[in-house]
Amino acid sequence: MSSQQDICTKFGTEFSPCGDSDKLGLAIKTIGKLPINGLRQVAENGTCGWYIWCGEEWSDEPEFFKPLHVSHIKDYIPQIEKYLALPEGFRFLVAGDYEDVWQDKGLIGI
Repeated sequence: MSSQQDICTKFGTEFSPCGDSDKLGLAIKTIGKLPINGLRQVAENGTCGWYIWCGEEWSDEPEFFKPLHVSHIKDYIPQIEKYLALPEGFRFLVAGDYEDVWQDKGLIGI
C-alpha cells in the first residue's frame, strides 16, 4: 500500500496531512458500495475538510455525513487512508484497482 507521501508525489502535489484528532465527514450508511469518493474542501472548525462517501449518489441531507476523527477512518475504509494528505481542492475516486485523483479548484473557491 502506498503511503500518503507517495500518493502526493505520484500526483505531483504538496503533502498536506490531517491531524489524527481532526474530523472528516463520512457517509457511514454508504460503506460497502463502489466507487469510494472523497473531496477535500477548506478546513474549518476542527475539520480537515474531507468528505467521504461510497457509491454513485451524493446527498445534501443534513444527516448524510457523520463526523469522524481521522484516526478512525482505518476502522471503516482503510484503503482510502493513503489519500488523506492530498491538499484542499483535491478529489479521489477508487474502485478496486481503478484510481482517479484530480484537482477541483471549485472546492476551494478558485
